[in-house]
Amino acid sequence: MPIRPGRVRSTLPVRSGPCRISARGRATGGGTIFARMASDPERSGSRPVASVARALALLDELGRAPEGLGVNELARRIAVNASTASRLLATLERGGMVERAPGGGPYRLGLGLVALADGVLARLDVRELARPRLRALAAATGETATLSVPGPVDAVTVDFVAAESSVVSVARLGRPSIGHATAVGKIVLAFAGGPPATGAELTAYTDRTIVDPETLGAEIEAVRERGWAEAAGEREPDLNALAAPVFGRAGELAAAVGLQGPAARLTAERRAEVLPALLDAAAGLQRALGG
Repeated sequence: MPIRPGRVRSTLPVRSGPCRISARGRATGGGTIFARMASDPERSGSRPVASVARALALLDELGRAPEGLGVNELARRIAVNASTASRLLATLERGGMVERAPGGGPYRLGLGLVALADGVLARLDVRELARPRLRALAAATGETATLSVPGPVDAVTVDFVAAESSVVSVARLGRPSIGHATAVGKIVLAFAGGPPATGAELTAYTDRTIVDPETLGAEIEAVRERGWAEAAGEREPDLNALAAPVFGRAGELAAAVGLQGPAARLTAERRAEVLPALLDAAAGLQRALGG
């Protein structure tokens, strides 16, 4: 599969943790998409609106807590008082963006977000083209096959096919792939961004996460040379993964096809065995996209 330099810019993700809203309405901290959008006014060309930034921060926190969170905990996490958090949640609930069980209970993300996300995903023709290839890849390897596309900061999972195994690694739609800690993230750094500058702070998710910028730089250069990436227990201790780039017509990084599975099964030897199938799937999707 030909490897060509990408044209999509990417930056290394900020440190994971609860999002905070400053007095001027600027979000700081946080590890997922909403918080980072709110924290970067240069992306929109103007200072964010405080109430919108806070609402985004609430969605960000709920996105990282599938079991839900109460008003007081959410208020603490985004550094506002409980009454402010309650008003924001009430507004989001009326719009279907959040929901809670009848009679009270913790807030969770609402089904209204699904409709919004579907409108975005409907424009991604790459999903339709990739779906049969993901199915074939999962069937051939016995591991979960994923499709990710470059986002404003990280690559984001937009589709996956779970393996038919007794122990299954299930991907999460919309989950960002941390640049220095995932196979897909390394693909983005290699072909659409670049390693961080010396002195940049890298979050350690496990004891195997690469946290030294020079070491990461060498890893990203190796990814460019060989045309694929791997991560062994670097974001989650029991999860290993492989990923390969898919380039579009203009040579830009259009997507990344990945394989992930339990560390005990997707060993180094097994990764070498399934790598050709992964590369074939990525090459087929690239041809379908005209790349």
